[in-house]
Amino acid sequence: PEGNEKRIVHMDLPLGVRVEVFQWNNFVDVTIEMSPQPGQDGVCGNANGDQSDDTTSSILARIGARVRPRDNILSGKPFIAFTPQMKKMLEAECSPDVRAPGQAACATSLGLPGDHEEVQACTFDMCFGQNVRARSHAKTYA
Repeated sequence: PEGNEKRIVHMDLPLGVRVEVFQWNNFVDVTIEMSPQPGQDGVCGNANGDQSDDTTSSILARIGARVRPRDNILSGKPFIAFTPQMKKMLEAECSPDVRAPGQAACATSLGLPGDHEEVQACTFDMCFGQNVRARSHAKTYA
């Protein structure tokens, strides 16, 4: 439909990997088709055939909420926002028994001190990553 145009990039790569990138005005969607690889894990799960361990909370527990800097294959640095409202929500709604280990995992994974803004944003995702509306909800903490 008009105003909803997109561009699609198709890539057929070695080893039977097929990638499609759907480019929109304000985001991209990516589809990757490939055979399972040893140790494979990520936001789509771990390809072990057991969907029960592919929940958001299970994935966050296995691999964390952020890509480790040493594992990042993209150029540039992502914009990471951690607003005062997110801080208030983190303190009010994320129990210390979830927040403390999440913050420790984020600090270790990112190689940054626990009070660093990027670690705090990662901790927010560890606490609320399974809630797709968490950032919208945080805005209510004015």
